[in-house]
Amino acid sequence: MADDMTYQDYLELDTLLSLQSPRTAGTGASESTVLSERFFIVAHQASELWLQQLILDLEAVLDAFTTSDDSSSADWIVDVLHRAAATMSLLQNHILVLDRLPVRDFATFRAFLGTSSGAQSAQFHRLSHLLGHGDKEGPLYESFAAWVARSGLDLTELAPCGTESGVHYRIIDALLDLGNNYWRWQTSHICLITKVLGDHAGTAGTEGANHLLRHCTLPFPELRRLRGRAHLGHSVDVVAMAND
Repeated sequence: MADDMTYQDYLELDTLLSLQSPRTAGTGASESTVLSERFFIVAHQASELWLQQLILDLEAVLDAFTTSDDSSSADWIVDVLHRAAATMSLLQNHILVLDRLPVRDFATFRAFLGTSSGAQSAQFHRLSHLLGHGDKEGPLYESFAAWVARSGLDLTELAPCGTESGVHYRIIDALLDLGNNYWRWQTSHICLITKVLGDHAGTAGTEGANHLLRHCTLPFPELRRLRGRAHLGHSVDVVAMAND
């Protein structure tokens, strides 16, 4: 019965709080090192939980764009995209928290990671696929563009508009906020890696910070280009006003 449900049972805390197992425990490592490794594990486990939620939310939005031909669910889409953008910001904050990891402790327990690396995160790769790589748009944007087209509207005309384009403006803004927070998350990670690793290679054999720099992506390039069309003609108007 729900009346018998406790906070601990509902969240399965006994299981959740037993999943942190520092490899340095019992090896003679200092208490500081063991605590730092646990801190490192918690930050990454929490990130994977948020990644799971983020992916579920974005896949639900993608499904709405794919299966609907009207704007009846548009307000719900806006809410979910804003939640996804906030979740992305939370992932960046996990990186900022990791900045408090003492580098000597990290250097001590890093050998226990073996070849494990964040580059192996299947959920990160799924998120990257949804958002797109470099100049290649992902399915989230492609499904949005197709949804707009099926409604008989022109994204080229909608994107530069302001609030007069209604819910489409809010969706475009939410997508760009999501993309910007994804960029901030990646760049924060690069800053952290250069601080704690310098020019050392990653644990999975990557080039460390250089590998991250090459794969750093700002999503939705086409949407940004179309949004930028709002400036066409206005610069000429400004010059004309200045010469009056």
